[in-house]
Amino acid sequence: MNQKTSSLMKSFLKSLVAIGLVIALAMGHADSALAARSGGRIGGGSFRAPSRTYAPPTRTSPGYGGGGYGGGYGGGYYPGGGFGFPFILPFIGGGGGGLFSVLIFLSIAGFLVQSFRRNSDGGDELGYTNPAVSIAKVQVGLLAEARNLQADLDRIAEKANTNTNEGLAQVLQETTLAMLRHPEYWVYGADESQQARLEAAEAQFNRLALSERSKFTAETLSNVNNQLKQGSSSNALALAEKGGALAESQDPGEYIVVTLIAATQGKLELPPINSSEDLRKALSLLGGISSDRLLALEILWTPQAEGDVLTRDDVIAEYPNLKLV
Repeated sequence: MNQKTSSLMKSFLKSLVAIGLVIALAMGHADSALAARSGGRIGGGSFRAPSRTYAPPTRTSPGYGGGGYGGGYGGGYYPGGGFGFPFILPFIGGGGGGLFSVLIFLSIAGFLVQSFRRNSDGGDELGYTNPAVSIAKVQVGLLAEARNLQADLDRIAEKANTNTNEGLAQVLQETTLAMLRHPEYWVYGADESQQARLEAAEAQFNRLALSERSKFTAETLSNVNNQLKQGSSSNALALAEKGGALAESQDPGEYIVVTLIAATQGKLELPPINSSEDLRKALSLLGGISSDRLLALEILWTPQAEGDVLTRDDVIAEYPNLKLV
């Protein structure tokens, strides 16, 4: 083998080593990215439209046909009974009619006003409404030292009644309270709120929830509509092994991210988060939603499995909207 061939072989081997190092580093980074993907979830609720009580007119005067005295006055003019134009025309045209025509006219005017209000609220002739709904999301990034918060969320998930509005409101209050008690661990925060009519609100709520859930490899603990599910110990162990020695060290560069998404009747505006005080206000506003206004709730957090970690790189990649507080 001449000197030129030997030089080429050495160059080729060096290139192979360099490529191998790049692949190893890439695979190592991929393993790290996969390590922090266990998640917990608590949720429930529905977007059923509230309805107004529909009370048909009572037949207490001869002005209503069909069930009044002798069949009523309107029977000959308006098929099927009820009041007709002959009561109003004399009053409008100045031909008489007296107090009774005035009362009928006011009744019709009131009916038209109520119909207009129902239509302006998105209602229909049966009294069903399409009211305004607010969809709010608050997201908090905490230092991994807040391990007791993870334990609190696990406890809430295991014991919560997520099948009633009262139970969901209690979950929301307990979760926001747990975070408000530990502001020393807050590092990042973000929020957003939007309004929609009830018919469109569910789709927007589901879009936000699915976007956050898609960041998990597995939901290792969930309680949704009173269906409690826990990942197997083998899955949790596999996730923990991916965390490696970093999980045991509880490096300050590790984090916990908690996301709260709530749909509530009426208008709810959250302050833009630029400081810890803004984050405190947003959490307090969200936690103060009453059970009679709360329509649906999703609480998501990662990591959930013991030993799993979320690094600073993971936070930057998966939660770019978070701001330092």
